[in-house]
Amino acid sequence: MTKLALTCLALALTACASDAPRQTLTQAGEAMVTPLNDLNLVRTDIPAPLVAAQKAPYAVPSPAGCAALTADVQALDAVLGPDLDTPPSAGNPSLIERGAGTASGMAVGNLRSAAEGVVPFRGWIRKLSGAERYSRDVAAAIAAGTVRRAFLKGLGAAASCEIPVAPRAAS
Repeated sequence: MTKLALTCLALALTACASDAPRQTLTQAGEAMVTPLNDLNLVRTDIPAPLVAAQKAPYAVPSPAGCAALTADVQALDAVLGPDLDTPPSAGNPSLIERGAGTASGMAVGNLRSAAEGVVPFRGWIRKLSGAERYSRDVAAAIAAGTVRRAFLKGLGAAASCEIPVAPRAAS
């Protein structure tokens, strides 16, 4: 119990000192819902662009063209976050800026660990409730979306489209 109280205190302090208190609090909220996810009582639907990517990761958009490619890439960016070629920004911090959030990340990790400990025999419960299978489905959808975005950017480069469809050149 002391560990949980210290974690909550550290989380509150890092949220106040950080540039992203809302993100830290959102992550803390997600950590607290972990037992409900384990019981498969709470789950987020897989976004439509990822479901479509699973069905046809290498399909050429119809009608073909830079506008269609842009729309598809932006839809995937919205659910997957920035791509690897995106320069650092407020929404996509550099590795050094990510390191600054380590204290809040550790606090959220401790909170998640404490919440996971609430469900006894967690591994078995996740398997029996279907939560483990759903986690694998989500991971497969994310992988398909990542592959789809890379494929679309390749098509964009071949068609001489502008960024964000064509990948940025390495600097």
